[in-house]
Amino acid sequence: MPNLKIYQKYISLIYIKNFMIIFLALQFFYLGIDLIQNFKNLPNSANMQILYAWYTFLNAVNFTLPLSLVFAMIISKFNLIRTNELIAMYASGISKNSLIKPIFFTSVFITIAYISLNFTNFTYSREYAYNILNHSSLSNLSKDLFLKYNNNYIYIGKLDPFKKKAYGIRIFKIKKGDLRVITKAKSADFVNEYWILNDIQIVRKPPIKESDAKLTKIFYKHYKTLKGFKPKIIENVYEGKNSFSIKDAYQAIKLFLSQNVNISKIKASLFTMLVFPFFAPLLNMILFYYLPISNRFFNLAFASSIFLFVTLVVWALLFMLIKMSVNGIVNPEIGIILPILLLCSFATYLYIKN
Repeated sequence: MPNLKIYQKYISLIYIKNFMIIFLALQFFYLGIDLIQNFKNLPNSANMQILYAWYTFLNAVNFTLPLSLVFAMIISKFNLIRTNELIAMYASGISKNSLIKPIFFTSVFITIAYISLNFTNFTYSREYAYNILNHSSLSNLSKDLFLKYNNNYIYIGKLDPFKKKAYGIRIFKIKKGDLRVITKAKSADFVNEYWILNDIQIVRKPPIKESDAKLTKIFYKHYKTLKGFKPKIIENVYEGKNSFSIKDAYQAIKLFLSQNVNISKIKASLFTMLVFPFFAPLLNMILFYYLPISNRFFNLAFASSIFLFVTLVVWALLFMLIKMSVNGIVNPEIGIILPILLLCSFATYLYIKN
């Protein structure tokens, strides 16, 4: 019996090399096409142009990385077939399950690394690129926002989510249908999970039944309130965006679960970042068992193009289900989690069968 670890290490190195080549090629192809399309609209500032190219490059990872993982497996196996190395490994007594393990676990490791990026501001790269292209700035001020938070109704004149600042804030506190407190602030900064209001005037109104009582005014230099109400959560929920980091999506769900706010878009965004990327390792395992083992009876060029096409079709179908989930047409659990579970079940079946 040959030393299995040596063969698995050899296959892993081939797979990683092909992955890097395909991934970088797709990345720069995406960036080049985007720059050609938007060249006339780029800002005059060289710094902004570089930032736009960088954030566009980062945004491309969401599309190219899963495809690169599957394409690399297909190319790696066809290279082994072309050199007759694959048939030699099978002849040495190495099973299909043993050969798919290094590719599967390598793709899982890369997928987990990609998911970890979604805990950071990496997820907002598309938004940053859009703002640079259309506003020559990393952030775009949102204006005239009106939201509900617990028993408070909040009006924000201007919101800068990138700088975590807000201007012209009004907070109306309602108690049993009666307006009780109005808090006015010229500006606010989001620091350590709290909004720090600056130059505040708090007007307290007595209950309706106390008609003889007077309004009271209190002035503060600073006032801390609205815990966990992050600028990006405010902007995304108000404007109907679905660009959240995993951390922000989780906090938004936790925040709005009791607020009677529809969180299906937020759940779809969270599942897309946490669950959808695993389609690549699972598809790797499924396609590996159906790829030929010899070039004697197959036209390798034609066969490889067929499997590449199948990969694109599966990716497109899953991507379509994601869009339908984000738009509320399909439940996120059905549109995102169920297809991945089906792929996982079929991949497990093939593994046990072999």
